[in-house]
Amino acid sequence: MARTPKGRALGAALRRAREDRGWKMREFAAAIGRDPGVLSRWETGERTPKPEQVAQILTALGINGERYEEIVALAYGTEAPLWVATSLPEQRQQLAAYIDYEQKAKTVTDVNPLLVPGLLQTKGYMQAMMSSGGIAPGEVVTRVAIRMSRREVLTRPNPLQLLALVGEAVLHQAIGSRDVMVEQFRHLLDMCRYPNIDLRIIPYDGGWSPALESQFSLIEPENAIPVVHVEIRDSGIFLHDEDAVAAYRRAAEMVLRVALSPKDSMRRIERAIERWENSG
Repeated sequence: MARTPKGRALGAALRRAREDRGWKMREFAAAIGRDPGVLSRWETGERTPKPEQVAQILTALGINGERYEEIVALAYGTEAPLWVATSLPEQRQQLAAYIDYEQKAKTVTDVNPLLVPGLLQTKGYMQAMMSSGGIAPGEVVTRVAIRMSRREVLTRPNPLQLLALVGEAVLHQAIGSRDVMVEQFRHLLDMCRYPNIDLRIIPYDGGWSPALESQFSLIEPENAIPVVHVEIRDSGIFLHDEDAVAAYRRAAEMVLRVALSPKDSMRRIERAIERWENSG
């Protein structure tokens, strides 16, 4: 049975719960009368335990209350073609799954018509965006720290291959002060020089493309099924169904056809920097 985003999130939650209690894999498997190989496959998301099996594990670990309910809820619908996260706890579980996919991905195609993609954002841009979104100051600090740490996938040995298809509107939309914008676009130019980063601007005169419909990320891990993540207000959607992923891959190819070349994209960003430096 193939791994799914929700199945991987469930496995990661079970692993964290076990490790938080200080149990080694084999010791805990013996304590609950389970084969350690089976338990390992549950924790990696390669196999999915039944809800009653999840309940047994959590009870043995002494997990109760909200955390118990959140983890058990993940055991339902793990093989559904999509995973919609609407509650805050499930959004956090989904973010953890997204980061796990991102860390293990070989390539990511990020189509973003209105914002700089998360992996290419500066700290100032992140803070301005999140603060304007009504997020509590303490939560902003936490989210910025998480997003900053995620950028390591672009500069580590054997880095992630990123194709970022960014709408030209991003170069005009003010997120924070003029200095924040200039810093952000200079950062984009710096990142464009990495061989594993291909940034293309989707021009205003490019006509219709799927980029006008929504932002989405196509994540292709090394040894797992590819997935698509679509982020909307107050919720996120993971899709892993083969037909759905294929549809989004075709959409990304359509966007790429209307996007500028890397060289022309850099020129467009350079002009944006000049415009912001001379504004105000």
